[in-house]
Amino acid sequence: MNSTVSALFAEPVFEQKRMTPEIYGSVDFSQLPERYVTDFDLESIRPSRHRSYCERVLENPELVERIRNYTMMGDKVADAYASLIPEYGFRALVAMLEQACDQGIDSVENAPDQLVAFISAMEATPDWVDMAMVEEGAKHERIPLGTISPFAIRGAIIAALMNKYTALPMTMTGTLTDQQSVRRVFETASFFTATAMPRAMERFNPGFKAAAKVRLMHSMVRFNIMRTGKWDVSTYGVPIPQVDQMPAGLIGIFLLSYKLLAQGRADFTPAERARVEMARYRCFLLGLPEELLGETPQEIVDLMTARDMSLHKIYDDEICGELVRGTMDAELFTDPSITGRFHRWMERGFSKYFLIQNFCEGKASRAEAMGVHFKLNDKIATACALATIVSTSSLYTLGMKIPGIKQWLDRRLTRKLGSLLETYGHADFITDASEYKLVGTSPSVGS
Repeated sequence: MNSTVSALFAEPVFEQKRMTPEIYGSVDFSQLPERYVTDFDLESIRPSRHRSYCERVLENPELVERIRNYTMMGDKVADAYASLIPEYGFRALVAMLEQACDQGIDSVENAPDQLVAFISAMEATPDWVDMAMVEEGAKHERIPLGTISPFAIRGAIIAALMNKYTALPMTMTGTLTDQQSVRRVFETASFFTATAMPRAMERFNPGFKAAAKVRLMHSMVRFNIMRTGKWDVSTYGVPIPQVDQMPAGLIGIFLLSYKLLAQGRADFTPAERARVEMARYRCFLLGLPEELLGETPQEIVDLMTARDMSLHKIYDDEICGELVRGTMDAELFTDPSITGRFHRWMERGFSKYFLIQNFCEGKASRAEAMGVHFKLNDKIATACALATIVSTSSLYTLGMKIPGIKQWLDRRLTRKLGSLLETYGHADFITDASEYKLVGTSPSVGS
């Protein structure tokens, strides 16, 4: 679809060519990429409640335009820093960023201006951030991270792997093949767990540093992929745009908001608001603009609905299949004890159930078509996992409402998350261009 730049994108999108030509110099911003949906079929959308939300989005041209712009937007400050790879090398850039996070930017001798701008942007905490509320939200976030995530982390990452438009960067970087699948799953789990620890996202603490490293990793992927010359912008847009980071950062509060609206509620309770603000601040540290961070249940649902409507979701086995099957087959947990083996059995079965229910419309046949088989043994494991999840999460949720017990339970949860972080291992959040695959030479990638 050809048009003028001004008709398609806002000026900040086009400015990326001037600000970071190393990444965006070859991008043609005069056309929409294939992945962007231009023809909405409302009648095919089910359920009807979701269709009504889609109708709301279509009645709001500004919202549609906002999503379109961020479909072609990267990370201004992190991209500029990543573009220094030819001068410094990627390991030196990571080391300087780590030092700036741990000891302050003044500790970095001859710090590049791009690093100064990067850290300054993360330190510029918006006025709407209430750190006390963020901390309260983290307490509530620790419950699902301690009770559900140990069973769901494998299944949750599958969402990005089943869509060729979001899976291709991971295919090209080679970060989700064989045992590298374990690393990527655990890095994702490690990030969300680390940022929910007490005071984790305060300046100079581990959550802040983890967010900075994730941003740099994404920008390095953009830089390295674009300079291969094997990325088809007309099909895929820019690698890892801002809209592709919305699901991971906002899915929890989106599901919460969707549930509240279904109940006829328009506002969050204080505890729910704390969870929302924790998620919004984490997304801010990850570089998501405030324009994509809704405040009310309706705003959050509208934004995620607009994103869902605006982007094609196509499963391509050549691009996605190896990632899906490799991730499902990987041995995540290796504890040889009886308890460890029992958890491993439940987790593997539950991960398949999670995949089917959330990404296959509840149809096991769709999972089987991808090479993921949900057998009787998996069904029994799922039943055991669900019983464990429901019972433990319910007890924690109830206990967190009781004064005196609340503090004890939170300390217990914090210790549990600390143990999980040890299981997940050290998260490097780095990307090495020497390991990339030039899969862009395949006709299916560029068509």
